[in-house]
Amino acid sequence: MDSYSHEKLNSLLGHFAVPEKKYLIKPLTDGLINDTFLVFDASTPLYILQRVNHLVFTDVEGLMNNIHHAFRYLHDTDYTKITLVKSKKGSSFYLTETGDYWRVMTYIDGSTAYNTTENPNIAYEAGRIIGKFNSLLQQARLDDYTDTIPRFHDIRLRKAQFESAIASANSEKLKTAEKAIGFTHEVLESLMALDLSQLPLRVCHNDTKLNNILFSKETEKALCLIDLDTLMKGYFLFDFGDAIRTIANTAAEDEQDHDKIVFDETLFEAFVDGLGENGAFLTQKEIELLPWGAVLMPFLHGIRALTDFLNNNVYYKVAYENQNLDRGLSLYNFTQKALDRIDYMEKVLDEKLKK
Repeated sequence: MDSYSHEKLNSLLGHFAVPEKKYLIKPLTDGLINDTFLVFDASTPLYILQRVNHLVFTDVEGLMNNIHHAFRYLHDTDYTKITLVKSKKGSSFYLTETGDYWRVMTYIDGSTAYNTTENPNIAYEAGRIIGKFNSLLQQARLDDYTDTIPRFHDIRLRKAQFESAIASANSEKLKTAEKAIGFTHEVLESLMALDLSQLPLRVCHNDTKLNNILFSKETEKALCLIDLDTLMKGYFLFDFGDAIRTIANTAAEDEQDHDKIVFDETLFEAFVDGLGENGAFLTQKEIELLPWGAVLMPFLHGIRALTDFLNNNVYYKVAYENQNLDRGLSLYNFTQKALDRIDYMEKVLDEKLKK
């Protein structure tokens, strides 16, 4: 995260419609893309102040328009509402003279997030809230939403980027990543043969990893989804697969000890039970292909991390040189575990979701 003085952050906050006072502002460091800060009035957290990375999200106005539209639907008795705080000029963001985009949203006090879990109730609640999120957005008009990252989950695009990275990478990196490169070639063919044409397009989150869900600290009830920058048109199996890769697996995304990487069937089934709480909002074809979402999404994240490693870490923030390679290998390990359980997932989903 770039260095921002307390005075500068308060000055930025002053461009938004919040009470004028001196706030305590602390950085939140979990995100890989944006710069994020928690704003306190004394000891009470009130807002999230965030700089949107316009090098990754090149159409910030479209992105903020998506969030504005979605927030009209994303509230219910069991879905907690987040509000965009407008700038003093009435916009959903503030653009600085240096070209940085900043936004402010309300903070849900008493909330927390988890990177991983071993708790079936958390897995259940994650399934329930992801299903609720998608159910609420069934009301949304697809034409109102911009693709914030065009072809974000397009396997053909990721294949082309991967092959370009291989062509330009130095020999040392190619040798270090030899195992990951071999696995990529093995799995690409079967995933590129997936036919998604019969699936309905939805307004999806497109990044439903576990730590993008807020939970009540007190009750463990899931409250809502956060980090909506990738909210755009997509297929539900994207949201399903992204959730499974971080919920059924209790290891960190860049775990180097692959013996710790698991496909926990108890957590998987709890997640599916929670998903089923939202009624029959999925088509039969969607349910049939959901297991492949649990293969596709960790693979896509893996190939992106590997590609970034080969490209000298230009996309993801890294704490050490080979972290993107470790991410890729860990994600590929889970991809294989999901591949080994296609039949199992089909059986569970058929029993729990088909009506």
